[in-house]
Amino acid sequence: PAMDYAGLAEGAAEKMELYRRDPDGWRGCRRTSEVSVSWRPSAEFAGNVYRGEGILPASPEDVWECIKPVAGGRRTKWDQNVKDFEVIEAISDTVSVCRTTTPSAFMRIISPREFVDVVLMKEYEDGTMLSAATNVEHPLCSPQPNFVRGFNYPCGCFCIPFPGEPNKTQLLSFFQTDLGGYLPQTVVDSFFPANIAGFYSNLTKAVKALKA
Repeated sequence: PAMDYAGLAEGAAEKMELYRRDPDGWRGCRRTSEVSVSWRPSAEFAGNVYRGEGILPASPEDVWECIKPVAGGRRTKWDQNVKDFEVIEAISDTVSVCRTTTPSAFMRIISPREFVDVVLMKEYEDGTMLSAATNVEHPLCSPQPNFVRGFNYPCGCFCIPFPGEPNKTQLLSFFQTDLGGYLPQTVVDSFFPANIAGFYSNLTKAVKALKA
C-alpha cells in the first residue's frame, strides 16, 4: 500500500503544535548565548525529544531562507550536520519526501547517517513559518551502503515573528532522532544538546552573513 505522505506530514505538524503549546516536563540541559536546550522522554520512541529556543538577529524571512527544506537550499552550506539534502519526490507545493545525509560526528564515534523524511512547510496567519518532518520509507530510497539509516520522529522548527521587532525571530525547534546503529546512550545524550547549540550558533552566523 502506498504511504499517505501528506497525512503523515500533517500529523508531524500537529505534533509540533502540541509540543509548542505544552510547557510541562521539559528539563534544561544546555544553555548558550544563542539557545536554551531542554529535553523530556519521547512518547514516540525509546529516546528523548529535545527542544531548542533562541532569538535570532534577523527577520523571520531571512531565518526561513536559511533553514527551509528545499533542494539547493542554504542549509547544506551552513549546517555542519547536513552533508547533502535531496528531494526524492514532491508530493505537493508544501509537502515533499527528502533524503538527508550527515557526516561522521563526535570524533567519528558516530558514523555517517542517512534519513528519509516527509517534510511539510506551513505558514500561519501571524507570519510564523513551520517546517515539520517525520521518517518514511520511499521506493526510490532504499538504504545505501556506507550509511547507517537513522529515523527522525516528528520534529521541526518554528520561525516566530518577534512583536514590534522586525529584525528578530524566535526560533523554536524540536529534535527527536533515533540515530540507529549501536551507540552508547551516553554518547547520544551528550551529542544532541551539543549539536543543537551548534545548530543555533551556525544559523546565527548564516543569517548575519545573509544580511551582510
